[in-house]
Amino acid sequence: MRRPHIRTVAVAVAVATAATGLAGTAFAGPSTGVERSAASATDATLVVEAARTAAFAHASATGVSKGDALHAQDVMIDPEGARHVRFVRTHNDLPVLGGDLIVHLDRGLGYTGVTRAAGHAVKPATAKAQLTADQAAAKAAKAAKGDAGSAQLVVDARDGASALAYQVTVTDQDSSRTVVVDAVTGKVRSNTPTRDEFLSPKLLDALRERGETLDPATGAGSASGASGLVGSGATGAAAYPSAAKGTGKTLFVGTVGLTTTQTSRGHYQLKDPNRYGTETRDAKNSYTEKFSAGTKLTNTTNVWGNGKTTSRVSAAADAQYGITKTLDFYKSTFKRKGIANNSKPAQAMVHWGKKVANAFWDPTCNCMLYGDGDGDMFKKPLVVLDVTGHELTHGVVEATANLQPTFVDSDGNQYGEPGSLNESLADIFGSNVEFYAKNTKDTPDYLIGEKLGLSQKFLRRLDHPSLDKLEGTIDYWSSDTYYTEVHAGSGVSSHAYYLLAEGSGKKTINGVNYNSPTYHNIAVKGIGRTKATAIYYRALTRYMVSTTDFHQARIATLKAAKDLYGANSTEYKTVDKSWAAVNVTAANTPSAKH
Repeated sequence: MRRPHIRTVAVAVAVATAATGLAGTAFAGPSTGVERSAASATDATLVVEAARTAAFAHASATGVSKGDALHAQDVMIDPEGARHVRFVRTHNDLPVLGGDLIVHLDRGLGYTGVTRAAGHAVKPATAKAQLTADQAAAKAAKAAKGDAGSAQLVVDARDGASALAYQVTVTDQDSSRTVVVDAVTGKVRSNTPTRDEFLSPKLLDALRERGETLDPATGAGSASGASGLVGSGATGAAAYPSAAKGTGKTLFVGTVGLTTTQTSRGHYQLKDPNRYGTETRDAKNSYTEKFSAGTKLTNTTNVWGNGKTTSRVSAAADAQYGITKTLDFYKSTFKRKGIANNSKPAQAMVHWGKKVANAFWDPTCNCMLYGDGDGDMFKKPLVVLDVTGHELTHGVVEATANLQPTFVDSDGNQYGEPGSLNESLADIFGSNVEFYAKNTKDTPDYLIGEKLGLSQKFLRRLDHPSLDKLEGTIDYWSSDTYYTEVHAGSGVSSHAYYLLAEGSGKKTINGVNYNSPTYHNIAVKGIGRTKATAIYYRALTRYMVSTTDFHQARIATLKAAKDLYGANSTEYKTVDKSWAAVNVTAANTPSAKH
């Protein structure tokens, strides 16, 4: 589940990135949607300055006003001519929540348009706080029932209005929350968990009510050769540390190849030097959110785990395999270098906490955290492949559009279309990780959580979302979708993606039977998973912002299809039809935002 984390350091990070030439700058190819490294930092700097100048010159369209400053977060330069700069914003030096925007330029750096999160000015009605920082921290601590950190003044431009507010991080033993308190009235404007939990509170309640126990099958059978990871270097290397070819005996995907680090003769560490130093550690059942506090996993055989829970390392082998396969998928498919496209490692800790029946993407440590299960309802670590692909994609979304839910209830369940779109993208790309891995122990499919041991045989599915009765996932958009829990709402865009890729009606893929219905029985002929995935990735990285809803996602994917294949192409027309087939059209676009 996507747990929104409003980063207090986002603006500082963006400024630092811009100052160093935007190390994560991406260039995208016109036919595949892949990204490659920028030719030079100078090119990126010129594009950023041109975009910033254009934003102020076209203030009526971009919403930029006096007191605003724009800080580049990402630059994308497409060979076909377009340039895109994603900005976060400050107003009178205060970070703006929900103030992000993308400025679009042509090859000659002329302004061509904007995608903006806030459809209004971000200037608050008053610039003077009535509450002190200590008072705001106390209110936040009471609301989130934990220990409050320091309160930072921000401008909250979410939900169609702007207000001066304090942002506070509140923590307890095993969780943390971001609380935003109105600086004038003292009202709590939002109170959201910071972690990305795979299993939502609503789903966990449903499982308890059904008395359902999740005990997924494990075993150390061999997987296909395609599931292995190619290592470089060999045992007995002349210099250390060096890459070595290891073996993982996992819980869920059989025996797989793992690239590890040989630290000295006969000594190895579960750390992949060929993938930016990506590493899995053992949290030793602590609740730490510092990766450095995790225990390094080392051995003398370069064999990791035994395919059973009797070895603490088996879950680590699953995690390391899933993470490296996810990184390889993004790099091979889009030339994306790491989760944030900055060539930095992905990290994970297994055995996190005591009796934790969940897995998380945790923005605090920028790592994956895997619990062992509670021993009652969920009996094994949540380290299956599509869970890892799903959760790490939340990290990709956070580094790009940073889609946020619209509101959160008192139990931590999230609502609103941007949050649903976030969950959908995590399912879409998570399923793509399975197709990329081609692991015979985890058949590639359009099902999510099919290895969890649920009685309905999957958690969610992209072809016919409403077959998921646990979360009540929906097939089609309606005006009520705004009030739908994000996992249930994710069905709208997941269904649109499946229809774009595979089409409507009956189909069998890798032995799995699908039968995708459509709104008003609209027939859709798919364009293939490769093209559909390229379109959705291009839309995410170029045309989506933190508030993008389903109708705006339709526009984003149409723009992406036009970029990649042309406005008169079959691909473009099929994108339009796939959204109509889930009842998202230009004609039923809501006239006003909630």
